[in-house]
Amino acid sequence: MVTATAAEKKADEKARYNAFLSACPSQRLLAQVSGKWVTLVLSALGSGPECDGDPRPMRYSELGRVLAGVSPKMLSQTLRSLERDGLITRTATATVPVTVTYELTELGLSLHTTVRQLKAWSEAHRDEVTTHQDQFDAAR
Repeated sequence: MVTATAAEKKADEKARYNAFLSACPSQRLLAQVSGKWVTLVLSALGSGPECDGDPRPMRYSELGRVLAGVSPKMLSQTLRSLERDGLITRTATATVPVTVTYELTELGLSLHTTVRQLKAWSEAHRDEVTTHQDQFDAAR
């Protein structure tokens, strides 16, 4: 009987992840990172409001201005969740008042590439999708 090391067992379990299965941890992670505000926060932190492509730290109030329509409660919950997941870091600087900035981690930067493509796709194809929706609704 061959005994596997803990690292080998973990690698084997990881290889069996299947996001289509409800019990799979990757499905829960996919649900967490695919939310509307998660996508927009990651995009804002990764590109900045000018969309120059250079990740940079942003303050809470700046994120609130960039993300039109987000409530303070939802922005706080989203930032806390992203920090918990290791996708962003929160840095508080002792000033009066306290200055708090948020920045992508290496893990967050790796996800940002995908998020940025999704954002670009939605901006490029919004009119086309709207046309299809109108046609579908008119046919009903």
